[in-house]
Amino acid sequence: MASRTLPVPDGLAGERVDVALGRMLGFSRTQAADLAAAGAVRLDGREVGKSDRVTPGGWLEVDVPEPPSTTPVVAEPVEGMAIAYEDDDVVVVDKPVGVAAHPSPGWTGPTVVGALAAAGYRVSTSGPAERQGIVHRLDVGTSGLMAVAKSEAAYTGLKRAFKERTVDKVYHALAQGHPEPTTGTIDAPIGRHPHHDYRFAVVAEGKPSVTHYEVLEMLPAASLVEVHLETGRTHQIRVHFSALRHPLVGDLTYGADPVLASKVGLERQWLHAMRLGFEHPLTGGRVEVTSEYPADLQAALDLVRGAYA
Repeated sequence: MASRTLPVPDGLAGERVDVALGRMLGFSRTQAADLAAAGAVRLDGREVGKSDRVTPGGWLEVDVPEPPSTTPVVAEPVEGMAIAYEDDDVVVVDKPVGVAAHPSPGWTGPTVVGALAAAGYRVSTSGPAERQGIVHRLDVGTSGLMAVAKSEAAYTGLKRAFKERTVDKVYHALAQGHPEPTTGTIDAPIGRHPHHDYRFAVVAEGKPSVTHYEVLEMLPAASLVEVHLETGRTHQIRVHFSALRHPLVGDLTYGADPVLASKVGLERQWLHAMRLGFEHPLTGGRVEVTSEYPADLQAALDLVRGAYA
């Protein structure tokens, strides 16, 4: 545990403690709030909470925990993970449900980087040790296409492309009910849920988040929707459709009907990254990769189309 003491700059006078810590030390608001709750933040020698206000000329003292050790990459084959595209610089995997993009604290299941290592792939060494080569991620409970950089040049180019929003990320989702209008854009900021750290929500102080959608097929209990992501926030599609009161079928975390989920046999959200398109970071040629629905999603869709009414 290290202690940091910093003067409060005039520009942050009157800000909440969690906001001030974020700007001064780079913490997320959740991290800052946790430190304050643990009694690790003091203003002029007095313990303060996350919502207390900092004063100009005051001194903030923070007990900063040591950074966690890097979670090691375990080379482990993943059943059902396919290679959808590869060349000397890029590999695109078709990720099954139940697989994380990379190791992280608390996750003991399979990962994309571990599966690639087990298959003998050498990926870019750029990025943090546990996520080398990773240029974007899919949730554990979301299946579909995910690109990984094999070369350093590809890593740099693909990271830039995702940042500049030039990558075409297309998902299919099964949303409860019938969204109106049938074609639209959801432009609503997303951040941590104010009461549940494991969830995200549309919140005023969240990051800009834009989702474009088009209903492909209206069914008795749900709608098959094509989704184009302009931004790439954690849980973005799930949060945005929940905010519209049309949560994804099976997504109990974000308000889906558990009865419907049980009827169609789903234990995860009906969401699949089915198309990925980008300019190759070295050749400049266009790369377009598509993926079919996995068996559990196809079976659930067939039930909604036919047997369930």
